[in-house]
Formats: sequence, structure tokens, C-alpha cells
Amino acid sequence: MAEIYSHSRLSSFESCPRKFQYRYVLRIPTETESIEAFAGKRVHEVLERLYKAAQLGRFPSLERVLRLFRELWTEHFDAEKVRIARRDMLETHPPEEQRPELYAAFYRQNGERCLTNYYRRFYPFDQDETLGLEQRVTFLLDANGRYRMQGVIDRVSRTRDGQIEIHDFKTGKWVPNQKEIDRDRQLALYQIGIAEKYGADQPIRLVWHYLLRDQIRTSTRTPEALAQLRSETMSLIDQIRVEDKYETRPSALCGWCEFASICPASGRQRAEAPSATAPPPQSQIPLL
Repeated sequence: MAEIYSHSRLSSFESCPRKFQYRYVLRIPTETESIEAFAGKRVHEVLERLYKAAQLGRFPSLERVLRLFRELWTEHFDAEKVRIARRDMLETHPPEEQRPELYAAFYRQNGERCLTNYYRRFYPFDQDETLGLEQRVTFLLDANGRYRMQGVIDRVSRTRDGQIEIHDFKTGKWVPNQKEIDRDRQLALYQIGIAEKYGADQPIRLVWHYLLRDQIRTSTRTPEALAQLRSETMSLIDQIRVEDKYETRPSALCGWCEFASICPASGRQRAEAPSATAPPPQSQIPLL
């Protein structure tokens, strides 16, 4: 059976073939994650629980939502396993106040702001019908089964006029422009998978929620655009399959890489602070 790919796997190869090799070919285990990834997981967990509660007719207060977020943060946070690459957000503080716990608190506060913005915009969460939460999709790009894809969609909904929407929750502060949104590969790939369930003729809208900025971006794809995406993605997979050098590709993102301690390019990169303008790589919990 052909190996299965995902958007994150493809993006890893595009950003740095060596990182791809470490993660997907050599499968080197890592025990740490970036603070951005950690905070994003906690926000996603709370939003998932929030919508599950809403499906049951329960509408928790914003205070309860934020309390759950703080509980999850405390439960999962391990200072030894969460990497904080960017340290410029407290640069106005004196050195003695630039402690790790303050950096973590900065990201926790951002997470609370993300949830507050979303809650105030969408409460009581009845604008549409939730069809799926953290929904896994698997699909083929070709008829012969050689190009297999998978992904996890944050939320799938049906609007009151019958349109299907694929939602993605973003917790970083960077918001792309419309041209970049219209070129986004991830949600467009998910559309290919979702269309297999709801029908190729079903109107589908792609929706990005930039929670920290309280902004929403939307996009649609034509059948021609999706066909081109299929072709481009299969070509990229072909490139990955024949790769044997896995060269390093140093960039500002190296500061967030979990393999910095073993990468030959990390010596130069780790001596530099991650750029403030570079975007970072983006349990059983009771219902609210």
C-alpha cells in the first residue's frame, strides 16, 4: 500500500528536506514541542469541548471556558518539554525579569485572548450546524491509489443555506492576505477529501479563523483549481519519493526546529535569535 501523506508532511519537506528526513524517514523521536504548538493545542481542545457542549444544548460562560483553558495549561505544561524560541516579547523588561515562566505566561494570555475573541463573536454558537470536530479525512489524489492523503479538520459545518464549510483555527498573530489565502493548500486538500463524502457538486467554503487578531478569511476553489492542486501535490510527492540528499535549508524558522541539537546547520542558526517577523511553525477532558 502506498505511503500516506499530509499537508504538514509536504510542508516539512518544502521548508527543509533535512528536517523532513529526521522526522519522517529516520523517525527520530523528540520529547519537546514549541510553545506555539503547545498553546495552539490547548486552544483547539477547548474549542472542541465548547462545540460538543453546544451540541448538547449547554452553553458555558466565558469564565468557565477560560478556567478550563487554564486547567488544561497547568495539567500539560512541562517547562522541560516546551521550547520557547522567541524571547523578544519581553525585551522591554529588565534581564532579571525575563524568566521562562513569564514567557510561558505571555503565550497563555494570548491563548485566553484567542478564546475570548472567538466566544464573543460566535456565542451562542448557533450560526450553523456542526458536522464534525477534529474530523480525520483520508482520500486519494489519483484513481490508482498511489497518492494517499490524510488530514484532521478542526471543524466542519453546514450553513443555513446548505453550504458546507471547512474551518481552521489559527492562534498565531500573522494573518495572510487574500491572495495567499486563495493559494492555501491545506484546506483545499481537505475539500477534496470532504467532497467524497458530501458530493462533488456540494458548495464548499474554506474558512480560516485568526483568533488572536479576531479576523476571518474565506476562500472557494473551482473544479479546475482543485484539479491543478491534485497535479501539483502528486508532483511534489514524486519529488519526495526520489529524494536522497535531504539538504539543510537554513532560515529564520530554524530557531523553532526540534532537531536543532543534531542538525549541522544549527550552529550558525542557534547563535542568532529567531526573527520577530518570522511566523513560527504553527487527554480526556470533561465536557464544558
